[in-house]
Amino acid sequence: MGSISNTKTWQEKVDWARAQRDASLAKVEPKLDGIPGTGDLPLSSQDLPKAVLTPREIEITERYTVTELLGLLRERQITVEEVTRAFLRRAALAQAATNCLTALLWDEAIERARHLDSLPEPRGSLFGLPISTKEHHGMVGKNVTTSASFVAWIGKEHGSSLLYDTLWNEGCVFFARTTQPQTIMQLETESNAYGRTVNPYNRELTPGGSSGGESALIGMRGSILGVGGDIGGSIRCPAAHVGIYGFKATIKRLSTSGFRNIGSGKETISGCPGPMTVDREGLELFMKAALSAKPWRIDPSLTVKEWTPYKFTKAPKIAVQWWDGVVQPHPPMTRALREVAEACRKAGMEVVDWDCEGLDHKKGWDILSALYWPDGGKEALGLLEGAGEPILPLTKFILKEQPTVKDRTMHELWELCNERDMYRARYAQAWSKTGDDGNREVDVILCPPSFGAAMPHGQSRYWGYTSHWNLLDYPAAVFPVTKVNPDLDAKDLEYVPKNSQDKFVHDMYSPERFSNAPVSLQVVGRRQEDEKVLAALAEIERAMGRK
Repeated sequence: MGSISNTKTWQEKVDWARAQRDASLAKVEPKLDGIPGTGDLPLSSQDLPKAVLTPREIEITERYTVTELLGLLRERQITVEEVTRAFLRRAALAQAATNCLTALLWDEAIERARHLDSLPEPRGSLFGLPISTKEHHGMVGKNVTTSASFVAWIGKEHGSSLLYDTLWNEGCVFFARTTQPQTIMQLETESNAYGRTVNPYNRELTPGGSSGGESALIGMRGSILGVGGDIGGSIRCPAAHVGIYGFKATIKRLSTSGFRNIGSGKETISGCPGPMTVDREGLELFMKAALSAKPWRIDPSLTVKEWTPYKFTKAPKIAVQWWDGVVQPHPPMTRALREVAEACRKAGMEVVDWDCEGLDHKKGWDILSALYWPDGGKEALGLLEGAGEPILPLTKFILKEQPTVKDRTMHELWELCNERDMYRARYAQAWSKTGDDGNREVDVILCPPSFGAAMPHGQSRYWGYTSHWNLLDYPAAVFPVTKVNPDLDAKDLEYVPKNSQDKFVHDMYSPERFSNAPVSLQVVGRRQEDEKVLAALAEIERAMGRK
């Protein structure tokens, strides 16, 4: 493979990175047989495991919830090594199907599993659980490099992070690192470093971004709990696109200390890590584990707040946001909202409408897109240009095609942050007003996490259904609801789009194009009410007939 120091062109650096990844995948033992060639892969990858994996591997990776698998591991009914090997092999299969990995940690994961199996007693709330991770967060161990999908950073030495050290101390097994897009600022996952990641339900659709490697991997159950990151929807969008669960906490609940990002130190708008998982209980399990070590004692930027599960004493009051006043959701998304709202009503919840047209979500996007790039994108573009790396279309869209993005003076930055704070205050006041005149205040908002199911590649140009809650710093969870059904989700041919963005979204839709793609919804709460959001999600799912 040679040394990264011997590479000269950006293409040579990419070849080196991909050779490193391929070498990690070559360690899979026994080898995976029965995988079709790239040109022969089926549209959906959901049935591939049955053709490639053993019945025992399928049982381990498919049969159990996160909590159930942890129970078996703690009771020593199954070894950590057997579980780890099953997920390593399934992750390698997911890579072949979706291009979701930057590295398979074969040797490291098996060494860790054998160590845990050798302990006289299980230790930690995550004992033996394989966890996949977004690449730019770093990794526990030796000889770690992290590129964050910038060609300029390929081969750059890196280490662990405070969050990952905490999860490690709780007994997990890190086994796979996953892809993210160029600049980590797209709702699709494509980079020059690793190429395009595709959706495991339909390879012509995106698994979302920026945590699209995680969503593609978990969407094939090559992992059942992973760590993503979210600054504009980067956990919730990809979780929604593959029908899994994802949670964005309030900023500063979870530490980002040790992550590799552009814009380090920027306080205009911040991202946060969070769980992506196959079941709702996995969200709360992750949050408890991540906060168990009181990370604010090491990272003083964090909110001093332990995880305290919330209990409703009466049925929650749900406000339904049918649309955001800018872009009308596709028919299957509206159907999902209608079905879940009706289930909540039948379960005795008070369900009202959330009218946000007067709250000007379009104005919110103008503020937010400027907050993302207060330097006008100079750092990101400088890294691309310095390495000779071509800018990709969706990177150009977010960096160069947003009219509010510019290099700001200090005073202009202060004005922008003040505008942000005034917008947040106006939204908080609107929420508080729902409790006026003797009414109960709304507990949570039920809304789309996107205007539709997963987008065709290159079309993820409207962020409003997730990014708005980043602007407000509201916690939000995504959960699966249904799938696109052409018999139920016909296109409204009489609909007249309200603006150019709405037209772009409306023209994209046909039920056949998205047939059988997962459709998910989002539960949003007020700032610092993270526990309440997950409690409300539990109540909503019980109303839907789930456990």
